[in-house]
Amino acid sequence: MFYEDIDELKQAIFETIPKSAEVTAIELEGPEIAVYLKNPNLLVDDAEVVKAIAKKVRKRIVIKSDPSVRLPPDEAERIIREKVDEDAGVGEISFDNNLGEVIIEAKKPGLVIGKNGATLREIIRATRWRPVVVREPPIESKMVKNIRGVLQAEREQRKEILKNIGWRIHRPSIFKNGWLRIITLGGFREVGRTAILVQTPESSVLIDCGINVGGGEGAFPHLDAPEFDIEKLDAVIVTHAHLDHSGFVPFLFKYGYEGPVYCTTPTRNLMTLLQLDYLEVAEREGKITPYTQKDVKKMVLHTITLEYGEVTDIAPDVRLTLHNAGHILGSAIVHLHIGDGLHNIAYTGDFKFSKTRLFEPACNTFPRLETIIIESTYGGPEDIKPSRKSAERALVSAINTTLSRGGKILIPVLGVGRAQELMLVIEEYMRRGMISEVPVYIDGMISEATAIHTTHPEYLSRDLRERIFHQGSNPFLAECFETVKKEARPDIVEGGPCIIMATSGMLSGGPSVEYFRVMAPDPKNCLLFVTYQVEGTLGRRIQKGWREVPMRMADGKTEIVPVKMEVKTIEGFSGHSDRRQIINYLKTLNSKLERVITCHGEGSKCVNMATLIHRSFEIETRAPQNLETIRLR
Repeated sequence: MFYEDIDELKQAIFETIPKSAEVTAIELEGPEIAVYLKNPNLLVDDAEVVKAIAKKVRKRIVIKSDPSVRLPPDEAERIIREKVDEDAGVGEISFDNNLGEVIIEAKKPGLVIGKNGATLREIIRATRWRPVVVREPPIESKMVKNIRGVLQAEREQRKEILKNIGWRIHRPSIFKNGWLRIITLGGFREVGRTAILVQTPESSVLIDCGINVGGGEGAFPHLDAPEFDIEKLDAVIVTHAHLDHSGFVPFLFKYGYEGPVYCTTPTRNLMTLLQLDYLEVAEREGKITPYTQKDVKKMVLHTITLEYGEVTDIAPDVRLTLHNAGHILGSAIVHLHIGDGLHNIAYTGDFKFSKTRLFEPACNTFPRLETIIIESTYGGPEDIKPSRKSAERALVSAINTTLSRGGKILIPVLGVGRAQELMLVIEEYMRRGMISEVPVYIDGMISEATAIHTTHPEYLSRDLRERIFHQGSNPFLAECFETVKKEARPDIVEGGPCIIMATSGMLSGGPSVEYFRVMAPDPKNCLLFVTYQVEGTLGRRIQKGWREVPMRMADGKTEIVPVKMEVKTIEGFSGHSDRRQIINYLKTLNSKLERVITCHGEGSKCVNMATLIHRSFEIETRAPQNLETIRLR
């Protein structure tokens, strides 16, 4: 149904609600429309009324109590603790008066929610506060705690931000079923700085805004393109936390963006961690940073988190749904429904179409889909990767061979994703006696990223959840893992045989570079690459066979470091789909595609993948370069 203005929309909602509910206000809060009532029990007990409202206006409706009828926080907290089963392990309880929400931390959220939400309804009836239940993690995350603290401290500003966003989302649509196009601002025929602009006559949406960790002239996306206008930008969507997809988002806020950023909750937490780490490393190395911590904080306040499968209006003619991508924690495939059935786009981001120890395979079921933009990181003819089991066997063999000669193993890893996957592998094989028991040192942001994983177990694989919750065995807490502080690094490299997992995964900065510089001259040691090495990084040069590399020392001088340590690359641990999985994914989609666009891969791989897809499916296929405009409708 079309509404001439927002007042007409509010009136339609008002007329649908029984008078006995006593409506006091109808507020736009981001993509949600909050209806404040003096008698919310009526709608709490009759969910069908809320569904009827949502169906009528085709918007996300949330019922909240008027501030005048809410119990004082102290009394409300006492009642909540009385009503919730002690076995739930309720911890901190905090109140957000602006949003009418009570945030309840618990070790077992399911017991707070109750069967079919029964306990939550009891809490609402008794306290008139709307409960939001979050899991208390087994490993405390400083980042999660800080983000929650910022949102609580800045709750008044946050509410004003949501209100402004709401007015922009729910503004009346002027153009009906016009044209649709995408502009490739970064990450096409290359890996890094991913950015895709989706435009209609009505709206402008940016999917991802990353940086190229290899640096150089192509470090940042083409936001200087004439099609990009930050003042007309309705929304930013982030598929996942890796810097090549999220690293440049705070820059938008530095230069005036005031709109929303949509992503999953784990992505918000992890990308904030990675962005702050990026700033810290850049400042330590004397590099000019494109934004500041203040801009990161502003991004957090503007971020709206969504669950997988949650359909959300993000502009008058654009609806967003996020689906599991299987790449890293919280990674998402972006599905956009444009107009009133005009067109449907999916962008895979980085995706993995096979089960791993950490995650379920990427989602391949969508209500409708005409155009898909798909990554081609491993889209070349040679990119058929070994099975996960054979990769694990190769890893165990390389570790044991190095340990048997008294060496140390350095594994540069991305702090998010591959690090946790390897931790699971090493823990299992060490527990089974198939890897010698030596210290496994965890350095860099890995420990904090792992803590965030334990905060969001609902995003992990079913097998891993079963082990953590029902078998009571959390592999991330295994005794073999030791978190390293900076001052302990000299003792580690001078000590006995061990395994070192350190960021960054491409030797482009971080503690892995420090370990490499000291360990490289010793032939007993081994450097194990398990992640993709972007062109231009130190990791890529060593992988190509460089046996001498120039490195900057602590005193600022450059020194040539001989690479005498063994260098091995183990394929199969990647969070990306290989060539065969990409084709299988397209084959199993439940929608009949009109068009496939390849991206996120070296030029030859994007082109080769596009050729193979066209030959296999006989549909329109493109491998555009950056700064191309493609009309979809």
